[in-house]
Amino acid sequence: MYIYNVTIKINLTIEQEWLSWMQNIHLQDVMATGKFDSYTFSELMDHQDEEGKTFVVQYYTSTKSRYEDYIQNHAPLLRDKGFALFGNQFIAFRSVLKVISSE
Repeated sequence: MYIYNVTIKINLTIEQEWLSWMQNIHLQDVMATGKFDSYTFSELMDHQDEEGKTFVVQYYTSTKSRYEDYIQNHAPLLRDKGFALFGNQFIAFRSVLKVISSE
């Protein structure tokens, strides 16, 4: 199992619009690629910042090749859509994790 982890800090002025876009459009677009089995979408709670909020999306996939296919063939277009809507009002940090064990 692999987890594609995306941590996003957004400007407070776009919070509601961005949340709506994430929940109603972006997450469905990512899942429609067929490269992930499930996801979680969370808000970081232990970090308060007057300038923005931080959210984390974790996409779960069964193989590294599915993740790599997503990164090469789907991620650039989906990222461009987010930048077109919200410009520099957010920043994202991405990482991939290999699950060693889980319950």
